[in-house]
Amino acid sequence: MIATLIFGASRGTGFEIARCLRGRGHRVVALVRPTSDEAPLVSLGVECVIGDVLSTHDVRRAFRKIGEGGRVVSTLSGLAPDGGYTDELGNRRIIEVAHDYVPERVVLITSIGCGEMAPYRSPRAIEAFGCVVDAKTRAEEALRASGLPFSILRPGGLKSEPATGRGILSTDPAMHGFIHRADLAKLVAIVLDDPTTLGGVYAAVDRDEARCDNPIEPVMLEETDEGTLPR
Repeated sequence: MIATLIFGASRGTGFEIARCLRGRGHRVVALVRPTSDEAPLVSLGVECVIGDVLSTHDVRRAFRKIGEGGRVVSTLSGLAPDGGYTDELGNRRIIEVAHDYVPERVVLITSIGCGEMAPYRSPRAIEAFGCVVDAKTRAEEALRASGLPFSILRPGGLKSEPATGRGILSTDPAMHGFIHRADLAKLVAIVLDDPTTLGGVYAAVDRDEARCDNPIEPVMLEETDEGTLPR
């Protein structure tokens, strides 16, 4: 069975992705910081490697757990000890090490407003989140330039409420909105198994909370055990 290595799995979206994948019977490995509580992940059956994503040695130990051909998901976010952003620095470390393990796919979770979506950010969003979104954009650019097989998901505002089943993906750079972390996790699980999403960059929002100047046109994901879902 192909294993999935998750960075950022101890909380938030990363934890929801781990829960979702384990619920589907997938093998999941997670790099967990020494200061984080790995017990909730262990209770799900996740194999935890204790270490720091900014340490090449620790990232390699995590990759060795899944070997060649595994899948990688990163939801990294936060400040690094030197004041930089883990969103960029940690993901660069993952990309650097991943080359030696030939992953099937790297799925990077960033944010609406990254890359070509930047012109559609509001002044308020730039003031509040501009620096971290720029760091996430640099991580995206590093992944795109790496030659690794990838997919990038840019969620809107994240909610920690139960899934609505209305999560969609969109390629429209003007897209805005919110999405529940549990719905984002389901979309990630489907993207991992959908070859048509390889190399794709998508905004992720709840269909009922999506806002866009253009008609909202979700793209259909391939049929799965749960039926055909929009993206």
